[in-house]
Amino acid sequence: MATRALIHDDFLLDSQPARKLYHEFAEAMPILDYHCHLPPGEIAADARYGSISEIWLGGDHYKWRAMRANGVDEDHCTGEATDRAKFEKWAETVPRLLRNPLYHWTHLELTRYFGITETLCPESAERIWEACNAALQQPDFSCRSLMKRSNVRLVCTTDDPVDSLEHHRAIADDADFDITVLPAWRPDKGMAVNDPAAFNTWVDALGTAADVHIGTFDQYLEALEKRHAFFHDHGCRLSDHGLETIYAEDYTRDEVEAAFAKLRSGETLADEAADRFKSAMLFEFGIMDHSRGWTQQYHLGALRNTNTRMFERLGPDTGFDSMGDFAFARPLARLLDRLDQTDQLAKTILYNVNPVDNAALASMIGNFQDGSVAGKMQWGSAWWHLDQLDGMTLQIETLSQMGLLSRFVGMLTDSRSFLSYTRHEYFRRLLCNILGDDMERGLLPEDYDLVGGMVRDIAYNNAVEYFGFGEG
Repeated sequence: MATRALIHDDFLLDSQPARKLYHEFAEAMPILDYHCHLPPGEIAADARYGSISEIWLGGDHYKWRAMRANGVDEDHCTGEATDRAKFEKWAETVPRLLRNPLYHWTHLELTRYFGITETLCPESAERIWEACNAALQQPDFSCRSLMKRSNVRLVCTTDDPVDSLEHHRAIADDADFDITVLPAWRPDKGMAVNDPAAFNTWVDALGTAADVHIGTFDQYLEALEKRHAFFHDHGCRLSDHGLETIYAEDYTRDEVEAAFAKLRSGETLADEAADRFKSAMLFEFGIMDHSRGWTQQYHLGALRNTNTRMFERLGPDTGFDSMGDFAFARPLARLLDRLDQTDQLAKTILYNVNPVDNAALASMIGNFQDGSVAGKMQWGSAWWHLDQLDGMTLQIETLSQMGLLSRFVGMLTDSRSFLSYTRHEYFRRLLCNILGDDMERGLLPEDYDLVGGMVRDIAYNNAVEYFGFGEG
């Protein structure tokens, strides 16, 4: 007797209402991926990939973490081993991933993009390696083709303020490609003052990009403002900040100007002075975002680069970051209030990586909803270590109880891979299963126009309305 494939039409859908919600309301909705780390240069060049390892394992620190935990040496994760050898080590790891989200993501990607319903293991590795690599040679396996097949309408990449945005211009000028690719402003280096040498190198690059000599704090803000305007002219409507915690110390202008002068002379700031400078910069960035009608995003709580030996060997974003336990409710409230006092608080999305902060953020957004925009303050989709069934379920449940799930702007990939759009499907299936279960239990009305309409809104429509791409 044949067994049912792991990924099938009703995967994760436990009830008839859940199945109806997904197949009739969610499944065909387009994707607006408003936060990702896709390299725009690859999209501009319509990159192709030589092997499944290149597109699947290259740059994916989720997979590298799992492989290391399974006893795989670094040479087969990020090192010089052949693509074939790396794939075989991944195939050895996958059967050990039962109940890890990577097990589901792996097989969703194999099914959706390669038509492979067989589970990956050492016994199937040869067949899957050959089938995937053969598929990658077909015309519809360039990165642009994968985006089109995934029904993507728009993506926002993550970009440094000094970036030339040349790849975004090339994409926008290509009349043969109808998916919108926009930059998002990520100014983290503009407040990374703990390493004065690195900070000054970046400030010099900023000055060159903005054509501003930066010797004073006012000139620094002038250069940032010019680059902010440049990004806006290239379609940017979102900023993003990756922070351990929020900085909202009291400061004076004189203190910040003196701190900047010290930094430009190569001096290291005392902790208190550094925190005041970061506080000033978060406020200034918030003012810039509000002035142009952008949405600001705060990704909070990641404890990064914890392994010194591997950081020195591989650099950042290689799989050595974890949940932190930073206390940011009070400073977050102070920053949002500081901006709100003069009615200069931009639309805001908050993300946490530690579930202990769920209720704090879900309740925080309610403090600053002002009726000007539906869902102005958002608690973002479960992020990073929480981007799995339990994490997404907790986020949906908590937001439902403490806010308006119906106004939620939904899922994003936060990924560097063109195969990660299945995460939208994963989220939509889970959302429909939760709502369908409530319908079956009589907690929600058996009104598919009402509940199904909310599904469509969360899947796509809310994001379109909220971000207002193309406006302003």
